[in-house]
Amino acid sequence: MKTSKVIYKHAWPYQQDKMNLPVENVDTAINFYETVMGFRKISNVDTPYKSAVLKRDDVEIGLAENGGDPTQDGCFFEVNNVEDTLDELKANGFNKIDSDFSFQKHGSTLWRVFFIIAPDGLCYCIGERQS
Repeated sequence: MKTSKVIYKHAWPYQQDKMNLPVENVDTAINFYETVMGFRKISNVDTPYKSAVLKRDDVEIGLAENGGDPTQDGCFFEVNNVEDTLDELKANGFNKIDSDFSFQKHGSTLWRVFFIIAPDGLCYCIGERQS
């Protein structure tokens, strides 16, 4: 049961650029980010290739038809509550059942995380800092 408003705090890309995440079709991909992940499209361009900027809270990401391989990219999202985030995704129609939480340590920070694969093939790790 959702107990707090889910807030996306930060996004760190797996590759170089969270504003240039590769997808085959921007228009098709946007639906998942808006309806399931709660982002909203704030801009789009057609040159040098079709792309769109999406925003949720203070986090912005960009989807681009840039010829890259989405299965090799994605982002790590820091959220305020990892359990509520998974509950929200499920309530919004995300049907990944095997969403086991795990712990990962990066530097001196311990994170409680889970992973999702978007329909466009991008992989996201969603995590909450642990004290």
